[in-house]
Amino acid sequence: MSDTYSIQEPEPVFPVAFTPRQRFQDRVWLHWLLFAATICSTTLVGGFHYAGFASDFGRVPATPSLASLAFYLHGLWYSGTILAILGAHELGHYAACRYYQVDASRPFFIPMPPLPPLPSLTGTLGAFIRIREPIPTKRMLFDIGAAGPFAGFLVAVPALFIGTALSPVVALPHDTSDLMTLGDPLLVKLAAWLTWGSIPDGYSLNMHPMLFGTWFGLLATALNLFPIGQLDGGHITYAVFGRRSSSVTIVSIGATIGLAFLSTSWIVWTLLLIAMTIAMGPHHPRTIDEHIPLDRARLWLALGALVMLILCFTYNPIQLPDF
Repeated sequence: MSDTYSIQEPEPVFPVAFTPRQRFQDRVWLHWLLFAATICSTTLVGGFHYAGFASDFGRVPATPSLASLAFYLHGLWYSGTILAILGAHELGHYAACRYYQVDASRPFFIPMPPLPPLPSLTGTLGAFIRIREPIPTKRMLFDIGAAGPFAGFLVAVPALFIGTALSPVVALPHDTSDLMTLGDPLLVKLAAWLTWGSIPDGYSLNMHPMLFGTWFGLLATALNLFPIGQLDGGHITYAVFGRRSSSVTIVSIGATIGLAFLSTSWIVWTLLLIAMTIAMGPHHPRTIDEHIPLDRARLWLALGALVMLILCFTYNPIQLPDF
């Protein structure tokens, strides 16, 4: 015997007008404005990078002139490189969101002009997209999270070899105490060896702005691939390990704290990661298929993302000169 119920929806007392929210709707002008501002800030910084490159470690007098058109044209070597890498990264995320019909914004670029007394080494704080709704499945989460780093990496590799070829091997000055030193990721060392062979002691690449733009792009890729929280690496790790990814996040936070003791370059990034973990918690938001393992092809891609992290990582990114 079964009971049957007839349920009728009550009529509203007042008429209600409901308009569904439009998806993939952005203030396009704001995205273009931020992008244009970032072109200006990175081109300005790139002009100073080119002046430093032309000075050949201070051996050639080079006084940059902000009133010269050549200053800004030379700045495009750096600006075009870093914006291509960051843009490909974010458009990779955006394209994957559009493919799966997950509502997301266009990329926001963040300019960082060199305003005294605050110098700007990069001219930008990066770029990001806003994902405005939950991602329902692990496959979708993995594809959206991994699309950015892989797209940016595909742009960075050819730029790396072109930039390395444009960076001649020169003798270092006798006094290097006033020089800023950049730590080379494994991929940069490999490109230098394949292009120039073994570089003898006392010599170094005179880094062309295109190579510096690639260096920064590779560093940004490594930072995004950290297996922590809402970073791209955190999405990939959750898609692979499910709830066990929380343990990976906690261990990775501990590792970044250790890096901060090895190099002051990591202090700000470590504090940001700790703040993010406290604000959002160590657990990644669940998907509806958390218990279902990923397919073999995506597991191989996850291994590729780990290799990418290793190739792009350097434990001491920036060593400031002695004062």
